[in-house]
Amino acid sequence: MDDSHQVFENEGLDKYQQYQIEHEDELLQPGEAFPLVKKLLAINERLPGDPRVEVLLLSRNSADTGLRVFNSIEHYELNITRAAFTGGESPYRYVSAFGSHLFLSTDAQDVRRALDNGVAAATLMSSAASSDDDKEQIRFAFDGDAVLFSDESEQIYKTHGLEAFTENEKAAAKEPMSGGPFKAFLSALHGLQSEFAPKESPIRTALVTARSAPAHERVIRTLRAWDIRIDESLFLGGWDKGEFLRAYGADVFFDDQKTHCDSASQHVATGHVPHGVANPLDQ
Repeated sequence: MDDSHQVFENEGLDKYQQYQIEHEDELLQPGEAFPLVKKLLAINERLPGDPRVEVLLLSRNSADTGLRVFNSIEHYELNITRAAFTGGESPYRYVSAFGSHLFLSTDAQDVRRALDNGVAAATLMSSAASSDDDKEQIRFAFDGDAVLFSDESEQIYKTHGLEAFTENEKAAAKEPMSGGPFKAFLSALHGLQSEFAPKESPIRTALVTARSAPAHERVIRTLRAWDIRIDESLFLGGWDKGEFLRAYGADVFFDDQKTHCDSASQHVATGHVPHGVANPLDQ
């Protein structure tokens, strides 16, 4: 919706509404999250009974101007039936009401508010990469600290440096870490995976972290304590993540550090998680 958003920015709400109504029969082109949504909805076709995955549309449009969006959804045959059109207000407050596990937006402020309300959320970044639509399996990749896990250890690293961080993780290796904002979402994915035979699952998950040995042990023991299986774990010891994410074939990668997101977005679709010590509120 870049063109119509530009009308809103340059000419205001009235002109934007007029533009949307005049163009409501013109299809919108797929956006950053389109391949991800398409693959998520396809999971329902492989499981009997009620749909396990639902995609909700949350929009600042009014229902009137949002008609163009639903026309496009119908054209692309996306099974999306529930929506909240908030007429210019932030839609984040409906994330919890819908019982959502994940909120994706290009509005960083809405993402922060969703995170503050206990929902996994990320700001989708423009990506130079294209998703492999021919690949049926959907591949998620997650950073560790401040995404899957709390940022307690990262705070030690930021305050006292790498040596103190390493010593803390060695001493606490058998103590599971607290969950981060994406723990519940990873758990939901694990629940879906468990409905398939391991080699037939349409979902694959990976942990892609800057940690290395000996700080890896606490990560492994934490996931074991949570009773959550993660398919691949990459401990990169500070190396750039982009090439590894490309090799893994991630459909989307979530990280709390903007510099890592900027690098990753050159290779895969990326969501910035504005949470933890790396993301002070004044930024």
